[in-house]
Formats: sequence, structure tokens, C-alpha cells
Amino acid sequence: MGDMFRSEEMALCQMFIQPEAAYTSVSELGETGCVQFRDLNSGVNAFQRKFVTEVRRCDELERKIRYIEAEIKKDGIVMPEIIDDIPKAPNPREIIDLEAHLEKTENEILELAQNEVNLKSNYLELTELRKVLENTQGFFSDQEVLNLDSSNRGGADDVAAQSRGRLGFVAGVINRERVFAFERMLWRISRGNVFLKRSDLDEPLNDPATGHPIYKTVFVAFFQGEQLKNRIKKVCTGFHASMYPCPSSHTEREEMVKGVRTRLEDLKLVLSQTEDHRSRVLATVSKNLPSWSIMVKKMKAIYHTLNLFNMDVTKKCLIGECWVPTKDLPIVQKALSDGSAAVGSTIPSFLNVIDTNEQPPTFNRTNRFTRGFQNLIDAYGIASYRECNPALYTCITFPFLFAVMFGDLGHGFILTLFGAWMCIYEKSLARKKGGEIWNIFFGGRYIILLMGIFSCYTGFIYNDVFSKSMNIFGSTWTPRYNTSTVIKNPSLQLNPQYHVKGVYPIGLDPIWQMADNKIIFLNTYKMKLSIITGVAHMIFGVCMSVVNFLHFKRVSSIVLEFVPQILFLVLLFGYMVFMMFFKWVTYTAVTDVQANTPGCAPSVLIMFINMMLFKHTEPLPGCNEYMFDGQSSVERVFVFIALICIPWMLLGKPLYIKFTRKNQAHAKHNGELTGNMEMNEGETQLPTASDAHEGGGHGHDDEPMSEIFIHQAIHTIEYVLSTISHTASYLRLWALSLAHAQLSEVLWNMVLAMGLKQTSYSGAVVLYFIFGAWCLFTLAILVMMEGLSAFLHTLRLHWVEFMSKFYEGLGYAFQPFSFKAIMDDDEEE
Repeated sequence: MGDMFRSEEMALCQMFIQPEAAYTSVSELGETGCVQFRDLNSGVNAFQRKFVTEVRRCDELERKIRYIEAEIKKDGIVMPEIIDDIPKAPNPREIIDLEAHLEKTENEILELAQNEVNLKSNYLELTELRKVLENTQGFFSDQEVLNLDSSNRGGADDVAAQSRGRLGFVAGVINRERVFAFERMLWRISRGNVFLKRSDLDEPLNDPATGHPIYKTVFVAFFQGEQLKNRIKKVCTGFHASMYPCPSSHTEREEMVKGVRTRLEDLKLVLSQTEDHRSRVLATVSKNLPSWSIMVKKMKAIYHTLNLFNMDVTKKCLIGECWVPTKDLPIVQKALSDGSAAVGSTIPSFLNVIDTNEQPPTFNRTNRFTRGFQNLIDAYGIASYRECNPALYTCITFPFLFAVMFGDLGHGFILTLFGAWMCIYEKSLARKKGGEIWNIFFGGRYIILLMGIFSCYTGFIYNDVFSKSMNIFGSTWTPRYNTSTVIKNPSLQLNPQYHVKGVYPIGLDPIWQMADNKIIFLNTYKMKLSIITGVAHMIFGVCMSVVNFLHFKRVSSIVLEFVPQILFLVLLFGYMVFMMFFKWVTYTAVTDVQANTPGCAPSVLIMFINMMLFKHTEPLPGCNEYMFDGQSSVERVFVFIALICIPWMLLGKPLYIKFTRKNQAHAKHNGELTGNMEMNEGETQLPTASDAHEGGGHGHDDEPMSEIFIHQAIHTIEYVLSTISHTASYLRLWALSLAHAQLSEVLWNMVLAMGLKQTSYSGAVVLYFIFGAWCLFTLAILVMMEGLSAFLHTLRLHWVEFMSKFYEGLGYAFQPFSFKAIMDDDEEE
């Protein structure tokens, strides 16, 4: 957790790597995943960089792997998953062998695929011919018919036959969706002189190229005349109809069918052998394809990274710049030495830390537990470099504020079970691909687990289990009425002075579950809890700004920003919280002083309004307006100090900047005069530290005073108004908690209670279905919808009300060159 308090210290380093060791060195750095490289060739076109040829080779290898993978998936072959034994980036010698192997495999698969398409095309044609011969049996009568498509008849015989009034015909197969347009076209070109018979095929045929099913229809078009024959052939060609020779005699058709069936059986045998050979080739390749894919991706990433390097003038050394966490500098140096040793380089690689005024990237080291909370903070904005990280405190405050709104022991237990299941089986579930929504839930598994545990705690404090209470310790309320009074009166009022013995050990007394004024009591109870929680949360956020001021050595901001802010918040709203506790402690039913009885307890809200407006409210007879002596004077002092804090915040910082600027300019002028007086002839003046500081443009040195005053005015107005609005915003804790409890009670009374009231034997069956409906509504509405609503409100309270007090979020993320991150991104895509 110490690493999460603020981001890691970063160092800008310069690498000097020999060209022969560059590939292996960058490969070792990719395995460590702790270096973010900078592009030193930003002005160079991507196609003019040194390693663009190698990147193109990798693109070609990736294309071949994608093609082979598509063919493997097409055949339904399952590729093994690589979990533990992840291969490293290949050596340059292995790349040549891998290229040759992939080239050979791709050509073999292409050849097999082409042969298969040709065989299937022949098979489709023979199948269509068989269907034509079988389906045209009923199209012909015993009368002799002339087939003008037969190649064994001469043109003179055809003309003679046509003159004797005999019909010719054309047989073929056409797609079923084109039949009606085909029929209309034949009618139009022949003016009704073509007789068409058709028969739909019951079983679909498979497309040779795609394998998709095709529904077709067998047709026979009878006609008379050579001219109509040519027209019909042209129409068939235009509609992509396949024409097949079909003898008119029954005997010839039977013999032709037998021959076609024999050829089909032979083709089936050849196709099965081709498919077996293809399956064997693909099964052999599938064992190594995942490893090859990872190796090629790593190799491509290495060459992309090497394109960020710059070649020195002598072209004997590659120079790169990178950001490295200072804790990981020994790891980077070891990776460079391992890379040089792997190729036997005699000249070692160097890593030099260089000074810079540039803002480093922000890197927060996380683990499985803290990663989800850090993602919540990063979604708002990446922390500025070395800024205090809110994620450390969010690990506790986020599930707690969620539980205040979601407080139910039963619903919290459901969340706990779901989160615990994802945490216990996280290794197996991490390999599951369930879509984007599942990835969100799984990424926040520890958040869900803590939200469930905290909800169980607050549900126990509220004494709320599916809208019912638990009587664990027994109620401290004891009615002293006799039996007849209890029976005759529908409702009785219990005075805590006579009917309460002691204090309930923890949480809410179960007697409130049956009270008529339960909602009134819970309203005041939860409203005060939400205000107390919110003010404490905001005070903690303001105090966290001191940590940033001390780290960045802005001590003046503590006096000019933190002190007025904390005074304004504590003297107004912190005082209101104090009055709540003082009211709980002071006023009791067991007292002899009338002014301290519950009936004389003043409203905290009315007292706060009177304090701000300097008003008074007349108390009831025998009661006091204030809770303690001198309260009016104390409140007046608090309001005056709070009002003084407003111009303190508004003018303090700008005036301080204006004053320090004059002093800096005066000191700089005197220093220049003294330095010039002491310089000898021919010497050159050296730049001073103040020059470098001004040149860097840090802080407010480059801003005009008008902008500083405007910025501070906006900041002051925002803080003063947001202190009021943010305090009111925490009332959502009360509102959502009350709404959740009421929804749970309505669901119990309107659904489950109907089944529990059944007295007959059939009521057991009715209760079974009603209980199922109650469980469904509980999970869908109270756990999922209400849980999502409470989650979003908790997120808003952290982003706006808490983090706005100290968090800037103006940094940029540390994105190291990591093979693991590259592989994870590819899997998500």
C-alpha cells in the first residue's frame, strides 16, 4: 500500500545500444515491461524509418497466420491455449525458418482449398445433372420429343423435325428465388410460345466456395423453332441457370443416371480423402500456430520500438530515450546486459540518467486488489506526477459510502457471495471470454466483494435483512400497560422515560420494525449520519491538500489556501456536526431538568440557519433557545471568522505572488549588476538558476497578474459555494438508503407475503412460484438496479465532493513497452 500513496519516482534515461544487440535487448525490455520509450524520429515518415522492412515482413507473417487460423476455425479444429509456457521473441535465424514454414503451409492449404473447390464444383454439377434426370421423368409423355441440346443430332434433322411440328426442349437448374422472373422473361421473349415445367428440389445444395446452402429448381422449357432455342439459351445465361443435356427417351435417361451416380460415388471418395488430408495438415499446424502468433506479435512490437530509436552519426550505435521508474533501474540495466550477452556483443549497452524539466508520466504500482480502485480514479483523470493518490483511501471509503446507501444484510450477503466467487476462482474465470460487461464485473471483483462485506455491516447496524429485523439481543423497550389496555387500543405510545431500560448494544432496536413512526425516526437517524459522514469526508479531503503542499514545497499555500479552507469548513459545517453529537448527549428523557428533556431539544437545522442569519427563535416555556451558555457568542465569532476566510482565500495568494515577483526581479537585477562588475574582459556571463526556472515556465511565473486574480476568484467562489452544495449532496446517502429499505419492504409485503399467507396444501405450490418471483425481483431490482444506482452515486461523491478538495489529475499515464500488455490488448480486441 505504501506504493499507492503517491506515484513512483520516474527517471528520464538515455540508452546506447549496439545494432547487433538492439533486437535482443529490446526483447528483454519487453519481457520486463518497465520502460516507456520516447519517439526520437517524430519528424521522420513512418515509411522512411530504419526497420520498416522488418515491420512489413511481420505484417506479411501476420496475414499468413490469420489466413491459416481462419481455415482452422472453418474446419472446427480447436487450437490449444497457451497459458504458462509463453514463447519469447524469436531470434533472427528462427524468423527465416518461420517464414519458410508459414510460406509452405499457406501454399499447401491454398492448393488443397482450390482442389477442394474444383472437386465440389464438379460434384455440384453432377448432382444437378442427376436431379435434372430424376425430376424430368414426369415431364415427358410417350410421344417422341426432340432435344435440341443433344450433340448427336444434326442441324438438318432438327430443321426437318421442327417442320413436322415436333417440340424441342432445354433442361437445367436455376436458383429458386429467380424462378418467377425467369418464367416471366421466357413468356415475354416467346410471346407465350414456350411451355415451362418446373420442380423444386427438396434438399438444398451446398455452394462449393462458401459452403452455404443453395435452394434450386429443375426446369424444362419446351419450344418450337431454332430462333426460340437461341433466345432461351441467352435468357438462361442471363439468369445464371445451369443447362444440362437430357435425353428424351426413358431408356437413355436411365443409363445416363446410372453413369452419373457412379461418377458421384468416385467423387465422394476423392473428396473424403482430400478433406482427411486437409484436416491432418491443419491439425498439425494448429498445435504450433498460437506460439507462432505470439512470436510474430512480439517481433513486430520489437521492430516498432526500434523505429523510435535514433542512429548516431557514425551509424555504429542506436540511441534511445525512455522513462523508467527509479526502482526498476537495476532491472533495466540487467535486461540490457542480458541482451548484449545473448548475441555475444563485446561492447556493453549503456543506460544514463539525464536531467529534464519535462513532467514525467504517472505510474502507480498496483496489484490484483488495488487495480480496480486505481481504475476508478484514473477514469476521472490521471494524477499529476507525485501527486497524492486518492485510490489508497478509496479502497475503504468507496465500499463504505456504497454500503451506507445499500445497507441490507441479505442483499449485502448476495453481493459478498458473488464477489467471493469471482475472487476464489479468478484464475479460471480470467481465461473466460464473456464480453465487455463480464470484463467490467470481473475487473471490479474485489470492489464488489468489499461492497458486499460493508453492506452486511451497515445492514447489521440498520438491523435490516430483506426489510425484516433480527431480535438478537432483545429489545430494550418494555411496555408497562396491562393486558386490557393493550387489547383495546390499536396503537400505544411508549415514553422512553418509563419504557426503556438501558441502551441497545449495537445497531437499531428491533422494536422500531413495528413502530408507526419508524420512517420518521429512520429519516432523522440516516439524515444526520449522512451529514456527519459527508463533512468528515470533505474535511479529510481538504487535509490531504497539505500533503501535496508539503511535498511540492509550496508552504505558502498552506497558510493562504489550506488554513482558510479548513476554517471555513470546520467552523460552519463541522460546528453543525458538533451540535448533532451535543444534542444526542445532552437531551434525554431520564432527567429532572425540564430544559434537557427531548421536548425542549432545538432543531439543529433551525439553529444553523439562525446562526448564519443572526436571528433568534423564541423557545417553548421552560426550554432554552441554546444548548449551552455562551453559544450565541461562539456562533457569532465562528461566522465572522468564516467570513474573513473568504477575502483571505480571494486575495492572499495573488498578493503573495505579486510581492514575491517584485522581490525576485529586484534580486535578479542586483545580481546581474554585481556579476557584470566582477567579470573580467572576454568572459561570458553564465545563465543563473532563476533564468532556467523562468525558461521552464513552471508555476505562475508566466501568467499575468490579471489572470491570477481571475483564477483565484473563480477558485474561491467555487469552494465557498461547493462547501454548501457538497454538504447537501451527501444527503443522497440518506435518500438512497431510505429508498432501498422502502423498496425492499414493498417487495416483501406485495409479493412474498402473499405466498406466506396461504393456509391450504396448494399454498405450498403457490409459495414455490411466488418465492421464485420474489427472488427474481430481488436480484433484478434491489441488487442489480439499486446496486448500480448506489455505485454511481458513490462514484460521484468521490469524484466531485472528495477529490475536488485536493486532486488536480493533470498527468498522463505511464505506458511501458510490455509484451504482456500487447497480448492482453489483442485478446480484448
